[in-house]
Amino acid sequence: MSIDRRQFLQSTGLAAATCSLPSLVFAQSQGTFRVGALNPITGAGGTYGPGMQKAILLAVDEVNAAGGAGGRKLEVFTEDTQTQPQAAVLAAKKLIEVNKVQAILGTWASGVTLAVMPLTDTAGIIEMNVSGAPAISTEDKKDLVWRFQATNDRFGYAFAEIAKKYKFKRPATMAFNNASGRGNTDGFTRAWTAAGGKVVASVVYEPNRPSYRSELQKVLAEKPDVIVTGSYLPDTTIILREWYQSGEKTNWIIPGWAANPELIKVLGAEITEGIISVDTVSSETAPSYKHFDALFLKATGKPASSNVYAAMTYDMVISLALAMEAAGPNATVEQINAKIRTVSNAPGTIVSTFAEGKALLANRQKINYDGASSKLDFDKEGDANPDFGVYVIEKGQLIRRDVVAVSPLVGA
Repeated sequence: MSIDRRQFLQSTGLAAATCSLPSLVFAQSQGTFRVGALNPITGAGGTYGPGMQKAILLAVDEVNAAGGAGGRKLEVFTEDTQTQPQAAVLAAKKLIEVNKVQAILGTWASGVTLAVMPLTDTAGIIEMNVSGAPAISTEDKKDLVWRFQATNDRFGYAFAEIAKKYKFKRPATMAFNNASGRGNTDGFTRAWTAAGGKVVASVVYEPNRPSYRSELQKVLAEKPDVIVTGSYLPDTTIILREWYQSGEKTNWIIPGWAANPELIKVLGAEITEGIISVDTVSSETAPSYKHFDALFLKATGKPASSNVYAAMTYDMVISLALAMEAAGPNATVEQINAKIRTVSNAPGTIVSTFAEGKALLANRQKINYDGASSKLDFDKEGDANPDFGVYVIEKGQLIRRDVVAVSPLVGA
Protein backbone atom coordinates (compact mmCIF):
# COMPACT_ATOMS: atom_id res chain seq x y z
CA MET A 1 0.00 0.00 0.00
CA SER A 2 1.04 3.61 -0.48
CA ILE A 3 0.09 7.18 0.17
CA ASP A 4 0.47 10.25 -1.94
CA ARG A 5 3.64 11.16 -3.79
CA ARG A 6 3.82 14.69 -2.42
CA GLN A 7 3.94 13.37 1.13
CA PHE A 8 6.63 10.90 0.15
CA LEU A 9 8.81 13.58 -1.44
CA GLN A 10 8.44 15.77 1.63
CA SER A 11 9.40 12.92 3.91
CA THR A 12 12.40 11.84 1.86
CA GLY A 13 13.76 15.32 2.28
CA LEU A 14 13.56 14.78 6.00
CA ALA A 15 15.04 11.31 5.61
CA ALA A 16 17.97 12.69 3.62
CA ALA A 17 18.76 15.05 6.47
CA THR A 18 19.15 12.05 8.76
CA CYS A 19 21.12 9.84 6.39
CA SER A 20 24.38 11.04 7.90
CA LEU A 21 23.70 8.70 10.82
CA PRO A 22 26.68 6.40 11.40
CA SER A 23 26.24 2.81 10.33
CA LEU A 24 25.18 0.71 13.30
CA VAL A 25 26.76 -2.74 13.43
CA PHE A 26 25.73 -4.77 16.45
CA ALA A 27 27.36 -7.88 17.87
CA GLN A 28 26.10 -8.75 21.32
CA SER A 29 26.73 -12.10 22.93
CA GLN A 30 24.80 -11.00 26.00
CA GLY A 31 21.75 -8.88 26.68
CA THR A 32 18.99 -8.32 24.16
CA PHE A 33 18.36 -7.89 20.47
CA ARG A 34 16.34 -4.71 20.06
CA VAL A 35 13.37 -4.67 17.68
CA GLY A 36 11.35 -1.64 16.62
CA ALA A 37 7.65 -2.27 16.00
CA LEU A 38 6.81 0.61 13.65
CA ASN A 39 3.12 0.21 12.83
CA PRO A 40 0.15 2.37 11.70
CA ILE A 41 -1.64 2.64 15.02
CA THR A 42 -3.50 5.73 13.77
CA GLY A 43 -4.29 7.20 10.36
CA ALA A 44 -5.48 5.31 7.30
CA GLY A 45 -3.84 2.10 8.48
CA GLY A 46 -5.29 2.35 11.98
CA THR A 47 -7.72 -0.48 11.22
CA TYR A 48 -4.78 -2.86 10.99
CA GLY A 49 -1.91 -1.38 13.03
CA PRO A 50 -2.93 -2.35 16.57
CA GLY A 51 -3.36 -5.98 15.52
CA MET A 52 -0.02 -5.90 13.69
CA GLN A 53 1.71 -4.60 16.80
CA LYS A 54 -0.02 -7.18 18.99
CA ALA A 55 1.16 -9.97 16.67
CA ILE A 56 4.75 -8.75 17.01
CA LEU A 57 4.47 -8.78 20.80
CA LEU A 58 2.93 -12.27 20.78
CA ALA A 59 5.78 -13.60 18.64
CA VAL A 60 8.41 -11.94 20.82
CA ASP A 61 6.88 -13.50 23.93
CA GLU A 62 6.95 -16.87 22.19
CA VAL A 63 10.62 -16.54 21.23
CA ASN A 64 11.66 -15.36 24.69
CA ALA A 65 9.67 -18.17 26.36
CA ALA A 66 11.71 -20.63 24.29
CA GLY A 67 14.96 -19.20 25.66
CA GLY A 68 15.54 -16.46 23.13
CA ALA A 69 17.37 -16.62 19.82
CA GLY A 70 21.10 -16.80 19.21
CA GLY A 71 21.77 -16.43 22.91
CA ARG A 72 19.70 -13.25 23.23
CA LYS A 73 16.22 -12.27 24.30
CA LEU A 74 14.19 -9.94 22.11
CA GLU A 75 13.24 -6.47 23.37
CA VAL A 76 10.53 -4.45 21.62
CA PHE A 77 10.16 -0.68 21.26
CA THR A 78 6.85 0.45 19.74
CA GLU A 79 6.10 3.54 17.65
CA ASP A 80 3.15 4.80 15.58
CA THR A 81 3.75 5.79 11.93
CA GLN A 82 0.38 7.58 11.90
CA THR A 83 0.31 6.24 8.31
CA GLN A 84 2.31 9.32 7.35
CA PRO A 85 5.87 9.33 5.95
CA GLN A 86 6.91 12.38 7.97
CA ALA A 87 5.77 10.88 11.27
CA ALA A 88 7.26 7.51 10.35
CA VAL A 89 10.67 9.07 9.65
CA LEU A 90 10.71 10.81 13.03
CA ALA A 91 9.64 7.60 14.77
CA ALA A 92 12.25 5.53 12.91
CA LYS A 93 14.94 8.07 13.76
CA LYS A 94 14.05 7.72 17.45
CA LEU A 95 14.09 3.93 17.24
CA ILE A 96 17.53 3.97 15.60
CA GLU A 97 19.25 6.79 17.49
CA VAL A 98 17.68 6.54 20.95
CA ASN A 99 16.46 2.96 21.28
CA LYS A 100 19.35 1.51 19.23
CA VAL A 101 17.14 -1.05 17.49
CA GLN A 102 18.70 -3.61 15.15
CA ALA A 103 15.56 -4.25 13.11
CA ILE A 104 12.40 -2.29 12.29
CA LEU A 105 9.31 -4.38 11.64
CA GLY A 106 5.84 -3.78 10.26
CA THR A 107 5.78 -0.60 8.15
CA TRP A 108 2.46 -0.33 6.29
CA ALA A 109 1.89 1.96 3.28
CA SER A 110 4.53 2.15 0.58
CA GLY A 111 5.14 5.86 1.12
CA VAL A 112 6.00 5.09 4.74
CA THR A 113 8.32 2.21 3.89
CA LEU A 114 10.07 4.17 1.12
CA ALA A 115 10.59 7.07 3.54
CA VAL A 116 12.00 4.86 6.30
CA MET A 117 14.28 2.74 4.09
CA PRO A 118 17.05 5.37 3.68
CA LEU A 119 17.42 5.49 7.46
CA THR A 120 17.51 1.73 7.99
CA ASP A 121 19.81 1.31 5.00
CA THR A 122 22.30 3.88 6.28
CA ALA A 123 22.16 2.43 9.79
CA GLY A 124 22.73 -1.07 8.42
CA ILE A 125 19.68 -2.58 10.10
CA ILE A 126 16.94 -4.91 8.91
CA GLU A 127 13.63 -3.51 7.62
CA MET A 128 10.53 -5.71 7.25
CA ASN A 129 7.30 -4.39 5.74
CA VAL A 130 3.86 -5.15 4.31
CA SER A 131 4.02 -2.54 1.54
CA GLY A 132 3.41 -3.14 -2.16
CA ALA A 133 5.22 -0.56 -4.31
CA PRO A 134 7.66 -2.20 -6.77
CA ALA A 135 10.16 0.61 -6.03
CA ILE A 136 10.78 -0.95 -2.61
CA SER A 137 12.58 -3.83 -4.32
CA THR A 138 14.69 -1.66 -6.59
CA GLU A 139 15.64 0.78 -3.83
CA ASP A 140 16.80 -2.05 -1.54
CA LYS A 141 20.51 -1.70 -2.34
CA LYS A 142 21.90 -3.77 0.57
CA ASP A 143 19.36 -6.65 0.62
CA LEU A 144 18.27 -5.55 4.09
CA VAL A 145 14.60 -5.03 3.21
CA TRP A 146 12.10 -7.89 3.40
CA ARG A 147 8.56 -7.66 2.03
CA PHE A 148 5.91 -10.00 3.46
CA GLN A 149 3.08 -8.59 1.29
CA ALA A 150 2.58 -9.12 -2.44
CA THR A 151 3.90 -6.36 -4.68
CA ASN A 152 1.40 -4.09 -6.40
CA ASP A 153 2.56 -5.60 -9.70
CA ARG A 154 1.47 -9.01 -8.48
CA PHE A 155 -1.86 -7.60 -7.37
CA GLY A 156 -2.27 -6.35 -10.94
CA TYR A 157 -1.51 -9.78 -12.38
CA ALA A 158 -4.02 -11.33 -9.97
CA PHE A 159 -6.63 -8.79 -11.16
CA ALA A 160 -5.99 -9.90 -14.75
CA GLU A 161 -6.40 -13.56 -13.88
CA ILE A 162 -9.66 -12.79 -12.09
CA ALA A 163 -10.97 -10.70 -15.01
CA LYS A 164 -10.23 -13.62 -17.31
CA LYS A 165 -12.05 -16.09 -15.03
CA TYR A 166 -15.10 -13.84 -14.95
CA LYS A 167 -14.98 -13.58 -18.76
CA PHE A 168 -14.69 -9.80 -18.93
CA LYS A 169 -13.73 -8.50 -22.38
CA ARG A 170 -13.59 -4.70 -22.13
CA PRO A 171 -11.72 -3.66 -18.97
CA ALA A 172 -10.83 -0.10 -18.01
CA THR A 173 -8.62 1.12 -15.15
CA MET A 174 -8.74 3.92 -12.58
CA ALA A 175 -5.66 4.52 -10.42
CA PHE A 176 -4.85 6.77 -7.47
CA ASN A 177 -1.81 8.81 -8.48
CA ASN A 178 0.95 7.20 -6.44
CA ALA A 179 3.30 4.22 -6.77
CA SER A 180 0.86 1.78 -5.24
CA GLY A 181 -2.24 2.82 -7.19
CA ARG A 182 -0.44 2.97 -10.52
CA GLY A 183 1.40 -0.25 -9.71
CA ASN A 184 -1.88 -2.13 -9.38
CA THR A 185 -3.33 -0.96 -12.69
CA ASP A 186 -0.03 -1.01 -14.59
CA GLY A 187 0.46 -4.64 -13.54
CA PHE A 188 -3.05 -5.44 -14.69
CA THR A 189 -2.51 -3.73 -18.05
CA ARG A 190 0.77 -5.59 -18.69
CA ALA A 191 -0.77 -8.96 -17.92
CA TRP A 192 -3.97 -8.26 -19.85
CA THR A 193 -2.29 -6.96 -22.99
CA ALA A 194 0.36 -9.72 -22.92
CA ALA A 195 -2.51 -12.20 -23.19
CA GLY A 196 -3.85 -10.36 -26.26
CA GLY A 197 -6.45 -8.19 -24.53
CA LYS A 198 -7.06 -4.46 -24.74
CA VAL A 199 -7.73 -1.94 -21.98
CA VAL A 200 -10.40 0.40 -23.35
CA ALA A 201 -9.68 3.36 -21.03
CA SER A 202 -7.17 4.32 -18.33
CA VAL A 203 -7.40 7.21 -15.88
CA VAL A 204 -4.97 8.30 -13.18
CA TYR A 205 -6.61 10.62 -10.65
CA GLU A 206 -5.31 12.90 -7.92
CA PRO A 207 -5.93 12.45 -4.18
CA ASN A 208 -8.13 14.50 -1.88
CA ARG A 209 -10.70 15.50 -4.49
CA PRO A 210 -14.34 16.08 -3.49
CA SER A 211 -15.52 14.56 -6.77
CA TYR A 212 -14.18 12.22 -9.47
CA ARG A 213 -17.16 12.60 -11.78
CA SER A 214 -15.19 13.84 -14.80
CA GLU A 215 -12.60 11.02 -14.54
CA LEU A 216 -15.39 8.49 -14.09
CA GLN A 217 -17.33 9.81 -17.10
CA LYS A 218 -14.22 9.50 -19.27
CA VAL A 219 -13.94 5.82 -18.37
CA LEU A 220 -17.66 5.04 -18.62
CA ALA A 221 -17.83 6.64 -22.09
CA GLU A 222 -15.87 3.64 -23.42
CA LYS A 223 -18.52 1.19 -22.13
CA PRO A 224 -16.22 -1.08 -20.10
CA ASP A 225 -17.66 -4.30 -18.71
CA VAL A 226 -15.34 -4.02 -15.68
CA ILE A 227 -13.32 -1.23 -14.06
CA VAL A 228 -10.13 -2.28 -12.27
CA THR A 229 -8.89 0.15 -9.61
CA GLY A 230 -5.74 0.94 -7.70
CA SER A 231 -7.56 2.85 -5.01
CA TYR A 232 -8.12 3.52 -1.31
CA LEU A 233 -11.23 3.66 0.82
CA PRO A 234 -11.92 7.44 0.73
CA ASP A 235 -11.60 7.86 -3.06
CA THR A 236 -13.30 4.53 -3.76
CA THR A 237 -16.28 5.67 -1.71
CA ILE A 238 -16.66 8.83 -3.80
CA ILE A 239 -16.16 7.05 -7.13
CA LEU A 240 -18.69 4.31 -6.41
CA ARG A 241 -21.30 6.73 -5.12
CA GLU A 242 -20.97 8.86 -8.28
CA TRP A 243 -21.02 5.76 -10.48
CA TYR A 244 -24.26 4.57 -8.86
CA GLN A 245 -25.81 8.00 -9.33
CA SER A 246 -24.88 7.90 -13.03
CA GLY A 247 -27.04 4.83 -13.64
CA GLU A 248 -24.37 3.27 -15.87
CA LYS A 249 -23.87 -0.49 -15.69
CA THR A 250 -20.44 -2.04 -15.17
CA ASN A 251 -18.52 -4.32 -12.81
CA TRP A 252 -15.67 -3.53 -10.42
CA ILE A 253 -12.44 -5.23 -9.30
CA ILE A 254 -11.04 -3.35 -6.29
CA PRO A 255 -8.18 -4.09 -3.84
CA GLY A 256 -9.28 -5.42 -0.47
CA TRP A 257 -7.99 -2.47 1.53
CA ALA A 258 -10.56 -0.33 -0.35
CA ALA A 259 -13.40 -2.82 -0.87
CA ASN A 260 -13.80 -3.88 2.74
CA PRO A 261 -16.55 -3.97 5.40
CA GLU A 262 -16.12 -0.24 6.02
CA LEU A 263 -16.97 0.48 2.37
CA ILE A 264 -20.15 -1.57 2.70
CA LYS A 265 -21.03 0.22 5.92
CA VAL A 266 -20.62 3.66 4.32
CA LEU A 267 -22.30 2.99 0.95
CA GLY A 268 -24.76 0.26 1.80
CA ALA A 269 -25.49 -3.14 0.35
CA GLU A 270 -27.26 -1.91 -2.80
CA ILE A 271 -24.38 0.18 -4.18
CA THR A 272 -21.71 -2.39 -3.31
CA GLU A 273 -23.59 -5.49 -4.50
CA GLY A 274 -21.47 -7.62 -6.84
CA ILE A 275 -18.17 -5.76 -6.35
CA ILE A 276 -15.15 -8.08 -6.58
CA SER A 277 -12.65 -7.46 -3.80
CA VAL A 278 -9.12 -8.87 -4.01
CA ASP A 279 -6.68 -9.20 -1.11
CA THR A 280 -3.87 -11.47 -0.04
CA VAL A 281 -4.81 -14.42 2.16
CA SER A 282 -2.83 -16.18 4.85
CA SER A 283 -1.75 -19.84 4.66
CA GLU A 284 -4.91 -20.92 6.40
CA THR A 285 -4.20 -24.67 6.14
CA ALA A 286 -0.65 -24.40 7.49
CA PRO A 287 0.03 -25.54 11.08
CA SER A 288 1.82 -22.22 11.68
CA TYR A 289 -1.37 -20.32 10.83
CA LYS A 290 -3.47 -22.46 13.15
CA HIS A 291 -0.92 -21.90 15.91
CA PHE A 292 -0.95 -18.13 15.37
CA ASP A 293 -4.73 -18.00 15.02
CA ALA A 294 -5.13 -19.54 18.47
CA LEU A 295 -2.66 -17.06 20.00
CA PHE A 296 -4.25 -14.06 18.30
CA LEU A 297 -7.81 -15.09 19.18
CA LYS A 298 -6.90 -15.53 22.83
CA ALA A 299 -5.10 -12.18 22.98
CA THR A 300 -7.55 -10.04 21.00
CA GLY A 301 -10.85 -11.91 20.86
CA LYS A 302 -10.62 -11.80 17.05
CA PRO A 303 -9.60 -14.52 14.58
CA ALA A 304 -6.40 -14.05 12.61
CA SER A 305 -8.51 -13.80 9.45
CA SER A 306 -9.75 -10.39 10.68
CA ASN A 307 -6.33 -8.83 9.98
CA VAL A 308 -4.22 -10.36 7.19
CA TYR A 309 -1.27 -8.10 8.10
CA ALA A 310 -1.08 -9.47 11.64
CA ALA A 311 0.04 -12.88 10.38
CA MET A 312 2.70 -11.11 8.33
CA THR A 313 4.16 -9.24 11.31
CA TYR A 314 4.06 -12.40 13.41
CA ASP A 315 6.08 -14.14 10.70
CA MET A 316 8.57 -11.26 10.68
CA VAL A 317 9.55 -11.97 14.27
CA ILE A 318 9.69 -15.75 13.84
CA SER A 319 11.79 -15.64 10.66
CA LEU A 320 14.10 -13.03 12.20
CA ALA A 321 14.51 -15.06 15.39
CA LEU A 322 15.23 -18.26 13.46
CA ALA A 323 17.85 -16.37 11.44
CA MET A 324 19.40 -15.19 14.72
CA GLU A 325 19.49 -18.76 15.96
CA ALA A 326 21.06 -19.96 12.70
CA ALA A 327 23.67 -17.19 12.82
CA GLY A 328 24.59 -18.07 16.40
CA PRO A 329 25.96 -16.05 19.32
CA ASN A 330 27.99 -12.92 18.58
CA ALA A 331 26.34 -12.58 15.16
CA THR A 332 26.14 -9.11 13.62
CA VAL A 333 23.00 -7.77 11.98
CA GLU A 334 24.63 -8.45 8.63
CA GLN A 335 25.26 -12.08 9.54
CA ILE A 336 21.72 -12.51 10.84
CA ASN A 337 20.27 -10.90 7.72
CA ALA A 338 22.22 -13.37 5.56
CA LYS A 339 20.41 -16.26 7.26
CA ILE A 340 16.82 -15.11 6.62
CA ARG A 341 16.50 -16.93 3.30
CA THR A 342 18.37 -19.92 4.75
CA VAL A 343 15.74 -20.53 7.43
CA SER A 344 12.69 -19.47 5.40
CA ASN A 345 13.24 -20.97 1.94
CA ALA A 346 13.40 -24.53 0.69
CA PRO A 347 15.15 -26.90 0.94
CA GLY A 348 14.98 -27.91 4.57
CA THR A 349 12.74 -29.61 7.09
CA ILE A 350 9.47 -27.68 7.26
CA VAL A 351 8.88 -26.12 10.68
CA SER A 352 5.85 -24.26 11.97
CA THR A 353 7.01 -22.69 15.23
CA PHE A 354 10.13 -21.02 16.55
CA ALA A 355 10.70 -23.72 19.18
CA GLU A 356 10.52 -26.45 16.55
CA GLY A 357 13.00 -24.66 14.31
CA LYS A 358 15.35 -23.86 17.19
CA ALA A 359 15.52 -27.52 18.18
CA LEU A 360 16.44 -28.63 14.66
CA LEU A 361 19.03 -25.85 14.25
CA ALA A 362 20.64 -26.99 17.52
CA ASN A 363 21.17 -30.35 15.81
CA ARG A 364 22.66 -28.59 12.76
CA GLN A 365 19.71 -29.46 10.55
CA LYS A 366 18.53 -27.20 7.73
CA ILE A 367 15.04 -25.79 8.22
CA ASN A 368 12.32 -24.16 6.12
CA TYR A 369 9.91 -22.01 8.15
CA ASP A 370 6.48 -22.33 6.56
CA GLY A 371 4.85 -19.11 7.70
CA ALA A 372 1.37 -18.25 8.90
CA SER A 373 1.05 -15.56 6.22
CA SER A 374 2.63 -17.48 3.31
CA LYS A 375 5.33 -20.04 2.58
CA LEU A 376 7.86 -17.19 2.80
CA ASP A 377 10.01 -18.37 -0.07
CA PHE A 378 11.74 -15.01 -0.49
CA ASP A 379 12.90 -14.21 -4.01
CA LYS A 380 16.14 -12.45 -4.94
CA GLU A 381 14.50 -9.09 -4.14
CA GLY A 382 13.52 -10.18 -0.63
CA ASP A 383 9.83 -10.43 -1.56
CA ALA A 384 7.41 -13.12 -0.38
CA ASN A 385 4.51 -14.19 -2.57
CA PRO A 386 1.23 -14.80 -0.71
CA ASP A 387 -1.86 -16.02 -2.52
CA PHE A 388 -4.88 -13.84 -3.30
CA GLY A 389 -8.41 -14.26 -2.08
CA VAL A 390 -11.26 -13.33 -4.43
CA TYR A 391 -14.31 -12.00 -2.60
CA VAL A 392 -17.68 -10.91 -3.95
CA ILE A 393 -19.94 -8.56 -2.00
CA GLU A 394 -23.34 -10.22 -1.74
CA LYS A 395 -26.17 -8.73 0.32
CA GLY A 396 -23.75 -6.63 2.32
CA GLN A 397 -21.29 -9.45 3.03
CA LEU A 398 -17.85 -10.25 1.60
CA ILE A 399 -18.02 -13.85 0.41
CA ARG A 400 -14.83 -15.59 -0.67
CA ARG A 401 -15.28 -17.26 -4.04
CA ASP A 402 -11.77 -18.24 -5.07
CA VAL A 403 -8.05 -18.20 -4.26
CA VAL A 404 -5.59 -17.18 -6.97
CA ALA A 405 -1.84 -17.82 -6.98
CA VAL A 406 0.60 -15.69 -9.00
CA SER A 407 4.04 -16.93 -10.00
CA PRO A 408 6.75 -15.58 -7.67
CA LEU A 409 8.69 -14.50 -10.77
CA VAL A 410 5.94 -12.27 -12.11
CA GLY A 411 6.48 -8.61 -11.39
CA ALA A 412 9.64 -9.30 -9.39
